[in-house]
Amino acid sequence: METADRTAPAAVIVAIDGPAGTGKSSTSKAVAGKLGLGYLDTGAQYRAITWWMLTNGIDVNDPVAVADASAKPVIVSGTDPAAPAITVDGVDASGPIRSAEVTAAVSAVSAVPEVRALITDLQRTIAAEAAHGIVVEGRDIGITVLPDADLKVFLTASPEARAARRNGELKSTDPQRAADLAATREALIKRDAADSSRKTSPLAKADDAVEVDTTDLTLDQVIECVVTLIEGVRAEKAGRDIR
Repeated sequence: METADRTAPAAVIVAIDGPAGTGKSSTSKAVAGKLGLGYLDTGAQYRAITWWMLTNGIDVNDPVAVADASAKPVIVSGTDPAAPAITVDGVDASGPIRSAEVTAAVSAVSAVPEVRALITDLQRTIAAEAAHGIVVEGRDIGITVLPDADLKVFLTASPEARAARRNGELKSTDPQRAADLAATREALIKRDAADSSRKTSPLAKADDAVEVDTTDLTLDQVIECVVTLIEGVRAEKAGRDIR
């Protein structure tokens, strides 16, 4: 038993931040699965509370109304990277939270301080209870949620690359697809501006975060890069434990 304890990889808490379309979710899930870590999609939690607001007739553009209702829904997030789950009041919300209506409203809801405080507390609790470590991805993890994370990674990519990934088409000469790409690019830029300029926990890179530009990298290359970073942190922690 002692041998198993000594040889078990060190538990690590990893914060992966960045704007939409940089590959955060795909990278985080794959890395967590590969290294036996938990996985938490914090964006899904904000989408979940937004979906609840919309479903229950709360005016998402009224910060006071959103704040007053923010403590009502019960959000439960699974941390299995192979099958991340999220429920709201016991109802599976993994599908509904990806709707266009939720996408359009989530920035407004997530900007409300009371919402961020509640969700941040939930995220910290989940991370603290992850016995073998966890990869937490979002927009303010390294700065606000887990400022003491063992490793902070900030993913970036050009707006063009991010739009292409969102539309599932890297290159196309079809006029409609080109128009879709342009619209997606503008929507991403607008979302970036909203997330970066909000007063509470804006999207920002932590000073001690490792920045990875994914524009010209394949998903496998990004995953390998992050895995290497985590293995380095694990080795360092193991060395400290031995000493």
